[in-house]
Amino acid sequence: MKISFKNDYSEGCHPKILEALMATNLEQQDGYGLDEYSLKAKQIIVDKLQSPASKVFFVSGGTQANLVAISSFLKPYQSVISAETGHIFDNETGAIEATGHKVNPARSVNGKLTKETVQEVLDAHQIIPHQLMPKVVYISNATEIGTVYNASELKELYEYCQSKHLYLYMDGARLGQAIMSASNDLKFDDLAKYTDAFYLGATKNGGLIGEAIVINNPALHEGFDFVLKQKGALLSKGRLLGLQFLTLFEGDLFFELAKVANDHARMISKAFKENGCKFWAETQSNQIFPILDNDKIEVLAKDFDFYVWRKLDNDQSAIRIITSWATKEENLEKFVVKVNELK
Repeated sequence: MKISFKNDYSEGCHPKILEALMATNLEQQDGYGLDEYSLKAKQIIVDKLQSPASKVFFVSGGTQANLVAISSFLKPYQSVISAETGHIFDNETGAIEATGHKVNPARSVNGKLTKETVQEVLDAHQIIPHQLMPKVVYISNATEIGTVYNASELKELYEYCQSKHLYLYMDGARLGQAIMSASNDLKFDDLAKYTDAFYLGATKNGGLIGEAIVINNPALHEGFDFVLKQKGALLSKGRLLGLQFLTLFEGDLFFELAKVANDHARMISKAFKENGCKFWAETQSNQIFPILDNDKIEVLAKDFDFYVWRKLDNDQSAIRIITSWATKEENLEKFVVKVNELK
């Protein structure tokens, strides 16, 4: 069987989560997120954010989080702005648009939106009331190409959104990896200061399944629990999600696992760089995009599984390599050896 570097959710979950699930399996708990684990986990997240006004809601997956949050925040005539590389625009089967809300693509800079690129979309939507009204700005951190928003970038974008009466919503599927990036200065509690809402991804960082939607702006709280139920996102056995987040956030396990994933990626990136390889994107998280001759990609693909991300010309393509908290050291070493043999 090939060793997979296709994603960071090929493995199950961190052993501490399995232990917690087994230890509490036969305990009776209230349903629909009213169990003691969910309530405690939500309070811990709010406390770590230092944001008493924030509210936390657990859902099972990232597409579900985006669909429920964005459709709740928008009125029928409003739309969401996303980078052209954004997950909701490129990889969620039109989930947002299936709710009746258009996704407006915006030019990105290294996978990130700026106030200038958002303004370009606003400038193109001035014929009132004949065009949709952009209302939510959607960003991913880490981005879909592995780059990371630093504190000043996020603050600038948020303040711009405030000035334009826009909501800033962050997809945090790999938010742990973004925060633990070696080049990052964004702190966890900055998320409450500089977003209206975001979600914390556990599926790609040690969890079995699960994301935590955090709504910081009180104006977006009303009715959200109704939308959660209406969209089929409210689990009767909410304890499954709550216990996982409790295990990840009681201490620093969530952040420790993200750092491990990033460290693994840097190890592989270093091997490619030492062999003179160029990269499609300069990433700071657990995703890397080396550019290789197509014949060398075929050699790597004999023993390893990964995505060929972009065909650059007839001779070269960019591949995507993703590491996780559970990537085995021996598999990293095997991959590095094979990279060294590509010379």
